[in-house]
Amino acid sequence: MFFGISHLVLPCSDLEKATHLWRDVIGFRAARSGEGYVDIDTGSALLRLLQVPKVESQTSLRLQVADVAQAYQSLLAAGSSSRYAPMRTPELEEMACVNDADGHAIVLWRALTEDEWGFVPELPKQGEWAADAEDLLQRLLAHVPAFFRMLARRKTTRVIEQLAQEAHSAVTREWVIKGYITASAKVTRFRLIEPLRAEGINPDDYRAEFDDE
Repeated sequence: MFFGISHLVLPCSDLEKATHLWRDVIGFRAARSGEGYVDIDTGSALLRLLQVPKVESQTSLRLQVADVAQAYQSLLAAGSSSRYAPMRTPELEEMACVNDADGHAIVLWRALTEDEWGFVPELPKQGEWAADAEDLLQRLLAHVPAFFRMLARRKTTRVIEQLAQEAHSAVTREWVIKGYITASAKVTRFRLIEPLRAEGINPDDYRAEFDDE
């Protein structure tokens, strides 16, 4: 019966000014127009700018952006007013907010990368780990690009704990090194050589792990 949300309707007192903001400043495409309205293609839903005699209630829209500060300054330069400047939130996001000419709130946001969190996430470990083993893995994982690090943390921790469990052992530095290598696809293991050397570990001592299928 229901097919999904086709439009979000944004009432505006000056259709031309609103169209300029969303099309020319923000950069979305005007998909369709008619008497008293312009449909803006945001890439995920259509935003219908609807001319009204008077805007009686304001709404809030969230825009995901690559650079919050730059987007914030662009909207201010285009005549929007600041509601709050770029800030970091407890939800690990960077956000800012402006009001358009009709008082609608435009929230600008992006997710912070793990390198920007200000803390190192705990390992999703379950077994018994030596303190120096955990510290070593955290340092090795710091070499993984932030975008892939969460996945690498989960997979590597699981592989390490499996190796230690099969040996009926607690997780030691040796299991961390072996699991760190074998958790990575063989074709990409050459990238692990420098992180290992940075920790004073000779990769040649682990040829079996580098060659493991």
